[in-house]
Amino acid sequence: MFTGIIEEIGKVISVVHLAKSIKLEIAAKKVLMDIKIGDSIATNGICLTVTSFNKDSFSADVMPETMQKTNFKDLKVNDKVNLERAVQINGRLGGHIVSGHIDGIGTIVKIFRDDTAIRIHITSSPNILSMIVKKGSIAIDGISLTVADVTDHDFNVSLIEHTQDETTLTSKKTGDTVNLENDVIGKYVKHFLNMGNSDTEKGLSIDFLTENGF
Repeated sequence: MFTGIIEEIGKVISVVHLAKSIKLEIAAKKVLMDIKIGDSIATNGICLTVTSFNKDSFSADVMPETMQKTNFKDLKVNDKVNLERAVQINGRLGGHIVSGHIDGIGTIVKIFRDDTAIRIHITSSPNILSMIVKKGSIAIDGISLTVADVTDHDFNVSLIEHTQDETTLTSKKTGDTVNLENDVIGKYVKHFLNMGNSDTEKGLSIDFLTENGF
């Protein structure tokens, strides 16, 4: 589990392509301080398991499912990536609950400066857009951000100067893709609202709530 508060920017130093998957090596500093084999590190929002490490980098395997759902198929040596270690239970939840399980890919369609902020407009599939709400949370390449506005065809976020300095988003340009993870609470709500599509399930309705004591 993660918070979407990026700890550092790492750099891809090796990409080994297999039939349907890849093996990555990523240079880092801060996330290596207390690293262990099997640890989870969110890399551009994708939860990766550390398979090996040294004083300067860590390695991880990216499975076929991840390759299909994310933009890692375009990852190359020297690309910069956002890194975050798994949250500690005794720490502050500065962003929002982020699982590191990507829902899909978005495409940047517009970038402009808004005083000290940078506004980014992103389009995606109807399924992802349907779970985005104005002033709600979304993880973009692993970064916890607040949705400024959303329409039927895109949504936009505003980057404060700290986010501009500490993440990779300002290096993006129009046409680039980003990994998107919808708010997990919204996904559960949508699932419960969609219940009732079979003979064995009841949808969430006034009758259902009344029957169950609400």
